[in-house]
Amino acid sequence: MEKLAVLLFLSIALAAQVKLEPGRPVVGPPGGQTSPAIFHSYYARQDFELTADPDAPHWKGIAGVFAERDPFGKPVPNHRTEIRSRWTDRHLYLLYICPYEELYLKPNPSTATETNKLWEYDVAEAFIGSDFRNIRQYKEFEVSPQGEWVDLDIDRDHPRPEGGWLWNSGFRVKARIDHAAKIWYAEMQIPFAAIDSRPPREGNRLRINLYRAQGPPPNRKFICWQPTGTRSFHTPEAFGHLILSGEP
Repeated sequence: MEKLAVLLFLSIALAAQVKLEPGRPVVGPPGGQTSPAIFHSYYARQDFELTADPDAPHWKGIAGVFAERDPFGKPVPNHRTEIRSRWTDRHLYLLYICPYEELYLKPNPSTATETNKLWEYDVAEAFIGSDFRNIRQYKEFEVSPQGEWVDLDIDRDHPRPEGGWLWNSGFRVKARIDHAAKIWYAEMQIPFAAIDSRPPREGNRLRINLYRAQGPPPNRKFICWQPTGTRSFHTPEAFGHLILSGEP
């Protein structure tokens, strides 16, 4: 009877703690049974020019999600990153709004060719998978504040040649830096054919996590939408769900 009372007390205390943190993302350990976090992508009737501008007509007023914690769930001050999404009959779009304290940029950037190991510098990243059974297979997309890019075909169990970076999705990017405001913006246009065998339609779900790496070592910041519980971004057990929703 005494053990039952203790268990009841702990259950009530835990429930009270959850209620006291309404803004905290629902994240469990990798492989846990918590419900996946949801990121809505809103339908647009036609493709649009990449501007990396949150005030552009197709982005203004679109509700997004926020990446603001490190891989272990600890808040990362001054780097609260907003990510918004739209989709069309051909492409998935992601817009990143990235406050920063310091930039760490690759010298002599190239925006005409893919940049391997771009993750060693400042980047915004999206890991996207459509296979809900083989979750360790997914695609990785990165863009830098200078408009550099890299895309990778990831298989955690059977690594691709050269780590998967020789794969080419055909995705496009746009980026710009507002030095005065200390914010950089980036936009991705990802062909659905590169990430999903299904034709895009309202209600479809994809597995996704969103990240940033920011600033020079040794004070480099690693920022997640869904904390992974490990030092690696490559923890697909922690991915949330992206839902293709109707027009906003």
